[in-house]
This record gives sequence, structure tokens and C-alpha cells, in this order.
Amino acid sequence: MPWLQLKARIAPEQAELLEDLLLAEGATAITLQDAHDAPVFEPERGTTPLWDETVLTGLYDDLAGLAAMLERLAAAWAEAMPGEPCPEIEHELLDDRDWERAWMEDFAPLRMGERLWIVPSWHAAPDPAAVNLHLDPGLAFGTGTHPTTALCLEWLDGLAMDGELEGIEVLDVGCGSGILAIAALKLGARRATGTDIDPQALSASRDNAQRNAIPDTALGLCYPEQLATDARFPLVLANILAGPLVELAGEIAGRVAPGGRLALSGILEGQAEEVKAAYSGQGLIMDEPVVREGWVRLTGRCAG
Repeated sequence: MPWLQLKARIAPEQAELLEDLLLAEGATAITLQDAHDAPVFEPERGTTPLWDETVLTGLYDDLAGLAAMLERLAAAWAEAMPGEPCPEIEHELLDDRDWERAWMEDFAPLRMGERLWIVPSWHAAPDPAAVNLHLDPGLAFGTGTHPTTALCLEWLDGLAMDGELEGIEVLDVGCGSGILAIAALKLGARRATGTDIDPQALSASRDNAQRNAIPDTALGLCYPEQLATDARFPLVLANILAGPLVELAGEIAGRVAPGGRLALSGILEGQAEEVKAAYSGQGLIMDEPVVREGWVRLTGRCAG
């Protein structure tokens, strides 16, 4: 059976209304995607940020009455938003397929470094003897596929190979899916703390920790302001974006224990020098940037 897909390019403030209207017309699924592959910067807590131009898609299993549906959508929009034109809604018929399975097939196990694998929860581990981190992309904020995450994971794997993660405590700033904190634990860290301003990120991190049999005592999750003011860590990770990294340089650098290490990512190549200067100005000894596909990882050490 074919499916009917309705698609519209919208501004963020239009998303909620159009989603409600499509659902009222019987949509079986709604998706929101970035129209221009632009990053979403640090959101306010409890919000779900959207891109400047978002593609909203509704999927229907009933093909009858398309013209009448489009007329009802336009009328409902005009009633709710008088004077504002209804977004242009495109439509097409799609061949029948198992949508969930097709989406799952986009995620395959990824090797990071010498012995770390990121394994989607529905896949078997390619190497059972390796260090396997099982992850459900779901609402997660980081799956290992992006260069920024991969650069951090490979660096962690290298530290573990040198024995530098064994028994230490780790702070993951902007933990997202928890992928870096959980990887550090599976590679030998004794305890990790993940902080994020988004409650969905903390929930995703908690779910992924349980999926990897990480005990609650090994991974603490909290909002940034809930960290003890004097807490210092032998290893601090922050895979966020250049703007917040510069803005929070004093806070993040201040969390690195004397002699401890720091890894920063989510930085475009053209932003690397500004971020490096911000942390050098906090007394950290910064290494040269490592670049992949236009993205950068910066590492450094706190003197002491």
C-alpha cells in the first residue's frame, strides 16, 4: 500500500500549529528536519529548539480526499492565523515500506580508535571482545556519526590504551546522549558526571547508561548549577559549540584538576584559534587543533 506524504518548509514559530493541524487530519507520523544542515545552539532548558527553516513532514495511510484535506488545512490555518499565509504544502505518494526498519538501517556499528565500538541497540556487536557501547539514537544528542563526537571518542580510546583513564573521574559538559561519559566509563574511568541544560539530554543519558549496564553509582547526571562549586576532575570533556565554549571558558577550565586533561569539540575549523585562546587565557596548556571534515578537537592540560 502506498503512503501519502505532505511536506512544508516552515519557520520555527509555525511548527506547533501546522503539526497540530496535520495530526488532526489523521497523520500517522510527523517529523521535523533541518532544511539547511545548520547547528542548533544551546537551547533554554526545557525547550525543543528548531532551525531557522524547518521541514515538517506528515505521513498518511489514507490516500482519499487529498484536495479536500488541503482545503481544510488552509481554512484552519486562516482561522488560527488571520492575515498570515499558510505555508505551501507539497504532496507525493511513496511506495510501501517498513519505515522504522529503513530508519534503523541508517545506523550501523562504528569503530572508534583501536578497540571501542559504538553499536546501535538493535545490532549485534561486530567484535564481542571489544569495548562495545550500545546506543539507541532515539532522542539522543550524539551518536558517534558526527566528526566532533568521533574525534572525542577516538581520543578517549587512545587515553585508555595508554592507561590514562583507569580509575579516574570524568566530567562531561553538555552530555547530550551521554555517549562520551559512558565511553569513558567503559574504557576504565571509575566515575563520570554528565551535565546538560536540557532535561531530554539527561533522560537520554540515563537510558543509554542502563542499556550499557552502567550502575547509578558510576554515572551522575545533573544540571550545571547542581555541580559542587569546588568540584574538580582529572578529565573534562565538552563537545558543545564554539560560542558556548568561549562563553563558559572560565567555568569549564576551572573544573579541570591540577595536572588534569581537557578535550573540547563542536568547533568549526575557523573558530579554533578563538577557542584555543580563550582556554590558554585560563592558564591551560593547549595542544594544536586536530581537524576532520572542517570540525576541530582541541585538547589541553592544566598545569600543576
